Amino acid sequence: MAELKVTQIRSSIGTKPKHRGTLRALGLRKLGQSNVLPDRPEIRGMIARVPHLVLVEEV
Repeated sequence: MAELKVTQIRSSIGTKPKHRGTLRALGLRKLGQSNVLPDRPEIRGMIARVPHLVLVEEV
């Protein structure tokens, strides 16, 4: 199964509460932090909600 490396590249300060919650659900707490997640539709949907805050790479 493919995996995605998700890295937070912009701050969540000043964003909507739902965006901050989505970053938390992706396992991201700090700027520059990365997390490797399975490539599933649920994860892709969360990434689609905050594309301006994260960088996505296929592993």
